[in-house]
Amino acid sequence: MPDSISPQTHSRQRQLLEELSNAFGPTGHEGPVRAIVRREMDSLADFVETDGIGSLIARIGDESDDVPRVMLSGHMDEVGLMVRQITAEGYLTIQPLGGWLDQALINQRWVVMTRNGPIPGLTGIKTPHVMQPDARTQVFKKESMFIDVGASNKEDAEQRLGIRPGDPIAPDSRFQEMAGGELYIGKAWDDRAGVAGLIEVARALRESADPLPATVYLVATVQEEVGLRGAHTSSFHVMPDIGINLESGVAGDYPGITKDEAQEELGKGPTVFLHDSSMLPNLRLRDFFVDTAAALEMPLQFNVLSGYGEDGAEMQKAGSGAPSINIAVPTRYLHSHNGVIHRDDFANAVRLVTEVVRRLTPETVSALTTFD
Repeated sequence: MPDSISPQTHSRQRQLLEELSNAFGPTGHEGPVRAIVRREMDSLADFVETDGIGSLIARIGDESDDVPRVMLSGHMDEVGLMVRQITAEGYLTIQPLGGWLDQALINQRWVVMTRNGPIPGLTGIKTPHVMQPDARTQVFKKESMFIDVGASNKEDAEQRLGIRPGDPIAPDSRFQEMAGGELYIGKAWDDRAGVAGLIEVARALRESADPLPATVYLVATVQEEVGLRGAHTSSFHVMPDIGINLESGVAGDYPGITKDEAQEELGKGPTVFLHDSSMLPNLRLRDFFVDTAAALEMPLQFNVLSGYGEDGAEMQKAGSGAPSINIAVPTRYLHSHNGVIHRDDFANAVRLVTEVVRRLTPETVSALTTFD
């Protein structure tokens, strides 16, 4: 399929993805990401508010009982760490925020956000020169890890650097284009790709001259990585008739992963999740996405996962329930310092979700939400 995305659109989306990927926002500490979303949504939405735990809810269209309520979500938080204790020597012990593999934590750069500002740090690792031979092949456990922030002792870490227990920690990793310009390296694609998608869908809906058949709520949620907490509260605030979650997908196109584990690939289109540990999609809504993608002559992928949890599950369970689906941008190397996405998968996910929303008329939603 020829590239139908203009160079100007690619450039704008790249800048947005870069800014969101670089932003600091571990679970429970999403403020810098929320500021970006609010800045963008203030000019695109008719109304913007936050709920009681910090999820940002932007509305396009008037609230009315005569049209469906369509909720789109993407979570702002990234996997990170928290300062557990400061040792007498000035090192930090850590509490993971979200699902990290122990081997992804060691010998990495971090940013500790303190009351005095950001402090760089490093998860230290013993030099192999002094290790016993059997220790060199072992996986280091997170319980034994520490972050070196360059403090001389505990008092120095507390007084000079301003570090306190509970301070959030995020990976220190910056956005970069890979050779060729179509693949983007960055941290936090889970789920800054989805958050960028919310903003781009809002832009497309606002720029369209066609009236919307529904009231659209674009929700940037908090604390997804520790139990879908922001989606829970915001879903009960919105009470959607239809739920569409924008997420990072689990790519299965690199060595060491099998098609039984994950089926999507970079560059082959956005993905519909058919199964994860938190939700089964409404199949009529799935078919609606498939038919819309076909009308757009757009590639579409499917993924069946044994694990994973995502915000669509909370939209599905809100109130009396809502047909919901998870639409993903395929991503390599999730929950680590660096992931990889394809710009066309992102752009096509935006196009697909935008077109689906434009087609969710009251009659269509009634057909999706009525069961024999």
